[in-house]
Amino acid sequence: MKVVEMKSSPEKPNPHNVSVRMLYDTEHAQAVHIELKPGEVLKKHITPVDVFFYVLEGIGIVEIGDEQEEVSRDMLIESPAKVPHRLLNPGEGIFRVLVVKVPRQTEQTRLL
Repeated sequence: MKVVEMKSSPEKPNPHNVSVRMLYDTEHAQAVHIELKPGEVLKKHITPVDVFFYVLEGIGIVEIGDEQEEVSRDMLIESPAKVPHRLLNPGEGIFRVLVVKVPRQTEQTRLL
């Protein structure tokens, strides 16, 4: 059994300049923890594989294509491959999200 504690996983440098921690990374899938502080936003980008977001804490906005939805704890949001998307935290609290990519991407994510 392998157990990964989020806080002990190192932060990964990223073009969004937010807290990103790789929790799971195999040939089949990836799981990433993202924490957005108040006012932080991911740059709009395209992922070459299907992604789903599971909100762990807080309230934020998920933008996928032309749609925006306010989301909160214990919500799961599907994001299809090759559709522009981003996460936003316009609120005053922390917004934490688990991001799962399936299958594991072999191409780079493209910033817009």
